[in-house]
Amino acid sequence: MKWMGKVAGGLLGALAMGPIGAALGVLFGHQYDEEPEPAPAALSAEEALALGRRFFRSTFRVMGALAKSDGRVTEAEIAAARAIMQELRLGPEQVREAIECFGAGKQPGFDLQAELEALAQACDARPQLLRMFFEIQVRAALAGNNLDGPVRILLLRSARTLGISAFEFAHLETVLRLQRGAFHGARAQAAPQSGATLEAAYRVLEVDPRASDAEVSKAYRRQLQRHHPDKLKANGLPESMLAYAQQRTQQIIEAWELIRARRGIR
Repeated sequence: MKWMGKVAGGLLGALAMGPIGAALGVLFGHQYDEEPEPAPAALSAEEALALGRRFFRSTFRVMGALAKSDGRVTEAEIAAARAIMQELRLGPEQVREAIECFGAGKQPGFDLQAELEALAQACDARPQLLRMFFEIQVRAALAGNNLDGPVRILLLRSARTLGISAFEFAHLETVLRLQRGAFHGARAQAAPQSGATLEAAYRVLEVDPRASDAEVSKAYRRQLQRHHPDKLKANGLPESMLAYAQQRTQQIIEAWELIRARRGIR
């Protein structure tokens, strides 16, 4: 079963309103967990190319704006942006463009809200792309300054503009914090006795370790569908971002193989 939305919702609700808030948070978190994803219309080659260009540029413009949210860009925030570029396996020309976009986002006159609204409109009916975009921003912010200061407020505003709820933001932050440094792609045959790695594998699939085999299998298929490069490419993800999607897909597959080996699922 899906559970991270319930966990995040319950924690937020408890902090805000105590036991009653926790109950309401779990309820809303359950709605997030069970929310179906819409099927977007197919894109033409020209439309996919245009959307991919916008996605790429917006990714680094917004990243620059978020890094500058407290008035200065630190070495850690620059390193976080560079790490994202490396994970995306950008070529030299793409790196130059990404740096230019990052720099544009740092400028005082950059309109963050307009950039996000334009992206949201371009990705209409394609929440997978907006989710990936937002995940990249949260990952960069976590690595850059641990989401401290004004960047959290800006990310909350950005989430609303992109149609991402506060509960989904909390869910994403929780998962990324849990995954960060906990799962390094260890295969099942390489470390079948590692309890810590097994726990991280459940986090990657976003499923409770107490779930049934059928529920774990369903969680694996859901995560694979959500992050599969072919599906994201069909929805307009630029070629330059496919390496990131492939990395996430490989992580999901390795988590599944580890859990399947431990449980003896055939």
